[in-house]
Amino acid sequence: MKHTVSLKQNHEFRRLYNKGKSAVCPYFAVYCRRTGQPRSRLGITTGVKLGNAVKRNFVRRRIRELYRTNEHRFLPGFDIVVVARTRAIYGRYGELEHSFLSVMKKLGLTGPAGGEP
Repeated sequence: MKHTVSLKQNHEFRRLYNKGKSAVCPYFAVYCRRTGQPRSRLGITTGVKLGNAVKRNFVRRRIRELYRTNEHRFLPGFDIVVVARTRAIYGRYGELEHSFLSVMKKLGLTGPAGGEP
């Protein structure tokens, strides 16, 4: 990921939940907040409700790949947390990608005209 690092601190996640903007779809809930930094930070949350560790890691890998392959479309300088929902385990990758991009667009994280280079 070119202009993104991991978001790891619990207080940073809580700040996003309380003060950030959010949007939801059947597969994810996404929270974001502008930081003004040149890099974005991405956090991924998968709860125990999703299943065992194998399923949670599978969903985390899919979300990370969704972000990585579409990173060029997103504006830098945001903290982003993606919270996986149960349907993310069983959704097809194309459906997940479409939902992910629509949620990011709804939050204003995409550049002009979809951010295509």
